Amino acid sequence: MTFPISEASTPVTYSASHPDEADVVVIGGGVVGVCTALFLAESGLRVVLLEKGRIAGEQSGRNWGWIRQQGRDPDELGIMSEANRIWRDLAARTDVDIGLMQAGVTYLAESDAEMQKYAEWMSHAAAHGVDSRLLDPAQVQDLIPNMSRGYVGALHTPGDLRAEPWVAVPALAGIAARAGVSIVENCAVRCLDRAAGRIVGIVTEQGRIATSQVVLAAGAWSSLFLRNEGVALPQLSVLATVAATVPLPHVHNGAATDNRIAFRRRADCGYSLAAGGFHELYLGPDAFRAFPKFLEQVKTDPFGTRFLPKAPKGFPDAWGTPRRWSGQDVSPFERMRILNPAPNPKKLNDLKRDFAALFPEVGEVSLKAAWAGMIDTMPDVVPVIDHVTAIEGLTLGTGFSGHGFGIGPGAGRILAALVRGDDVGHDLTRFRLSRFDDGSKMRIGPSV
Repeated sequence: MTFPISEASTPVTYSASHPDEADVVVIGGGVVGVCTALFLAESGLRVVLLEKGRIAGEQSGRNWGWIRQQGRDPDELGIMSEANRIWRDLAARTDVDIGLMQAGVTYLAESDAEMQKYAEWMSHAAAHGVDSRLLDPAQVQDLIPNMSRGYVGALHTPGDLRAEPWVAVPALAGIAARAGVSIVENCAVRCLDRAAGRIVGIVTEQGRIATSQVVLAAGAWSSLFLRNEGVALPQLSVLATVAATVPLPHVHNGAATDNRIAFRRRADCGYSLAAGGFHELYLGPDAFRAFPKFLEQVKTDPFGTRFLPKAPKGFPDAWGTPRRWSGQDVSPFERMRILNPAPNPKKLNDLKRDFAALFPEVGEVSLKAAWAGMIDTMPDVVPVIDHVTAIEGLTLGTGFSGHGFGIGPGAGRILAALVRGDDVGHDLTRFRLSRFDDGSKMRIGPSV
């Protein structure tokens, strides 16, 4: 059982010629990078998108496929609602079916305390026009019949969407390519080329590209890239295990989660399964360095993370991964084209058991695929969307903390506006890079 996008199994789709110059270079072929490149190209700029491995080969293709407004940090909600609208537009422009469907997202409450937390979040939904509502036990059973477990209620957002990540993001790349973006897979950016404190180009494994504007949207690799450029970013990557079942009887058309299991109906009539509220963190140099920034998050959710002693060789925070290199050196990004961690086998067994227990009528649950992804996360669980003031010409979009697939088109539109110097249409104060060193207290958003 393997993930469908990998260096070994997926041939290079995009191999545009390596240009000598560009107006903007986007680093990273995930959903945020692809959408940023698309919006920049549609404004008339010459855009190059460089991906060290494959489009959507890492977390953008490995996520749950939820496109949710529900439970968002209030500072993200306006952007997410915009992203919801953009997803619908982009789905109509693709040349494949990305499985986009409005099927809703539901958080199942197992205690009155959880229902109170959901009730408190409802004020944010109302302020942004999101159609969330609270359900009582009878309404939960009407929405998702035949569950063996009883719930005290739920938070439900009918307007939320779902899509198939490993289909959707490559399809968006197709739109970008047709819009004029030069996409080069299997081409790592080694470092920036700077003069007098500003960007004058980038150095790739294939050579140099002259440019004055770079967008870094490299997911779990962003912190490592920035450290080589002398910029500290307290970003860590946590491992999440996901599984895809074979086709099963229909139990619910949308996405839902409780404290044990998260599930989503897929276009192939199977379900994507994940452990609700559980992830794993490899302890490496960056983890120890960033720990003080993450202390508030650990206090808020002390049992949500399992700590592992060391990352596999070549991972961004592995003990042996270089932190410094030059444009003439083979970079860590070339040594590991696609970050492909192994899923947790115990969690896979738990997911099969828990889904079968929740829906006894489905019978034995068999998996057709299983994988893990490294989720780039920030101390306050919201991303950085900002210019890097220490390096003129560098714009950063990273640390989407497991929320990036859904919000990606909105974040891409905003990053493109930042590059152009246009009005972004949202207050980005919460997402500034300087919040980690200007004395600001880490403010964790609503944990829903």
